[in-house]
Order: sequence, then C-alpha cells, then structure tokens
Amino acid sequence: MHGKAMMRISLLFLLLLSVPAAAQRDPAWEAQYKQRFTELMKAGGIMTVYSPMEEVKGAAKPELIPMAKPGERSIRPEALEKAQAYAAANNSSAFLVWRDGKLQAAWFPAGSDVHSQLVSKSLSKPVSAIAIGRAIQLGKIRSPDQPVADFVPEWKGTPKEAILVRHLLDMRSGLMPQGFSDDPDHPMNRAYIDPDHGQQIVDNYPLTQPPGSEYGYNNATAELVALVIERATGRRYAEFIGTEILQPLGAEGGKIWVNREGGLAHSGCCMTMPAENWLKLAILLLDDGVWNGKRLLPEGFVKDMRTPTPQNPHFGMGLWLGEGYAERRSFGGPKFPGGVLHSQPFADGQMFLFDGNHNQVVYISPQTRTVILRTGNNPPKQPEWDNSVLPNTVIGGIIPKKGEKPPVPQAKP
Repeated sequence: MHGKAMMRISLLFLLLLSVPAAAQRDPAWEAQYKQRFTELMKAGGIMTVYSPMEEVKGAAKPELIPMAKPGERSIRPEALEKAQAYAAANNSSAFLVWRDGKLQAAWFPAGSDVHSQLVSKSLSKPVSAIAIGRAIQLGKIRSPDQPVADFVPEWKGTPKEAILVRHLLDMRSGLMPQGFSDDPDHPMNRAYIDPDHGQQIVDNYPLTQPPGSEYGYNNATAELVALVIERATGRRYAEFIGTEILQPLGAEGGKIWVNREGGLAHSGCCMTMPAENWLKLAILLLDDGVWNGKRLLPEGFVKDMRTPTPQNPHFGMGLWLGEGYAERRSFGGPKFPGGVLHSQPFADGQMFLFDGNHNQVVYISPQTRTVILRTGNNPPKQPEWDNSVLPNTVIGGIIPKKGEKPPVPQAKP
C-alpha cells in the first residue's frame, strides 16, 4: 500500500478515535455500566471479573528463561528456601528469582505453572510507561514532555492542556486522586467501568490541581496512556504491546481488559500474562532498554523512569523507588500516613520496583543484577506483609565472587 494511502487510513483512525462521546454513545452502554456498577459495589470497589478481554499476542516461539543447575546458583539454597517459604505463606501465585541470566528459584502453587496467566493489577502501570518509551523510540511521541493535548485535542484551550505525557506516568497530572464513591454518576466510577471509559476521563474527569504541581495517585491518569498510544501510533494498544514489547522479548502472550468489544484497553490495570513476562520486562530495564543487542527504549529513558519527583521521592515514571528509606510507604504519597511496611532498609539502596495491589511486587536490584517476583492475592492480615523480607533475604544470600563488593543499602534519614 502506498504511503499516502496509509497516511489517509491513519488520519481516519485518529479522527474516529476523536469523535465526541455523545456521537458514539450506544444506549446499551448505560445498561452495561449499571450492571458493572452493581458488581463493583458488591465487590467493595474492586472489579473481580474483567470482561471483555482482548488478546495480546506474544512471540511465535516464546523462550523460557533457563533454570540454573544446583552448581550454577549464585545464591545460597537456604536463602532461596527461606524466601520461597515466605512467598508460599502469603497467598502467592508465583515466586521467581533471576540472576546471572538464569532462574535461581521458581515456585508456583498447585494447579499453576510457568505458563499460567496471572492478573497483574497495577503491575500494568510500568508496562504502560515502557509502552510510552517504545513509542518515543519509534518516533511516534517526541518525548515525555510532549503535551497530552497533542493526542487529546479535546483539551486544547483548557487547563488540562498543561498535562504532559510525563505526568501520566509520574502521577502529577493534577487529575482528581484515587478514592471511593458509591455514587453511580461519580466520574471516578465512570473512569473505571464505563463502556467508554477513555472518553469519560477526557470529558468529565476533574482537574483538581495545576498539572505538575502535586503527586496524586489515580487509575484514570494511567488509563489515558492507552488512549495516547492509540492516537499517537494509529494502532490498538494490545497489538502495540504484543508486537513492540512482548514479541521482541521472546515472551508469551496474554490478555488485556477492554471497556467493550473493540473498545479502549485498560492500561492502568488488569492485564494477564505469565510470571516470566514481568521478569523479562524488569531485565529490559536493568539493561537500559536494550534486549539482545536491540534498543527498544530510548537511551536514558530508564534513568528518567527511575528519577523521583519533588512531590514524591518514592515514585518515578511507573516505578516505585527505594533510594530513600521509609518504614511505611503509601500509594497516596508522602502526605498520607501508613502504607506498606518496610521493617528494614532495602539491602540494595538503588532498588526499584513494579508494585501493585495485593502486594504484587517485582524487585529490581541494579547493584546485584537480581530480579525477584512475587504475585498473588492479598497476604493474610497477620503477620503483616513486610516489603523488605523477600529482597533482603535473597540479596543477603548472594554468594560473592572474588573481589565483588556488597551492595550499598538504603540510607536511613
């Protein structure tokens, strides 16, 4: 197909994506929304059934990460066994440890294995940041500092015009922070489960702070990434993730929740993939966005992802950061008391994490080049989940090579 014809198709795709919600609204959507809202309230504000799902195609011949033989392990068996026991006791669906190019440990509960599709919840947020980086590398987005309004022209001439792509990733969009409402017409609920949730966010989700001025964790901000990717590339979000990220990694495919058949994907949550996929994404970031010699992300983009903002020293672009110790770290940010327990500083002070609901965590240790994954349901309330146990147990068990220095831990204030 000639370039001009392709350009006309791309422009038509973008035009259709930009049609106002009122022109597309199907009467059946409201009935579907009300049904979902009833289910949401029964489940306490968290969806437990994601429907419909769209396929995210992985590599034609996925490559599993090899398992280290006993003589090849660089972590003491007793440390791996202790960490695995902690994961198993806390409702985990997978526990993996990677180092030196191989799996040092791999555990799945009965009925699950390396191919099982695991619900990601907010582990999807760093994937959305990686998607933005890939789009920048492909020349579809200029930089993280490009205005979102370039892809959401509905915001031109409004205060939302100041929102940058970066702000969708570091949670400084200025859009209303996450919360709970039992009002079916509340924009927070529309942004979550409406069959046209993307347009609901664009048109109705309120701006409560000047963009860039405050950290405010919310799913609506992360959900806009799918809309930006689709409008920037003219491709469906699921296809983009599969073709541009999973397939180059030799990773298996998965599925992603869409608001309706053929509708917009939920980029802020709820993708399902095998556990090793998250490990490969972490390794990609360890290697500055390069996989098997091919640069997938722009040089320096991972550094940008790992750079905190003045408003939250524990969060970058889609990543949680361990460079400053806090006994408790709230998803809501430093202004909110409580949060996830860290009884000890991380053994690697440069640690960064994928971190999602139910304490689903991928710990990435640059100083030791180790990745540790724990997915699953909520751990028991007692004893309380301690976010420092798994990484410190594993890193503490590393068998040092001759002349190898131990990692520098988090510094206490």
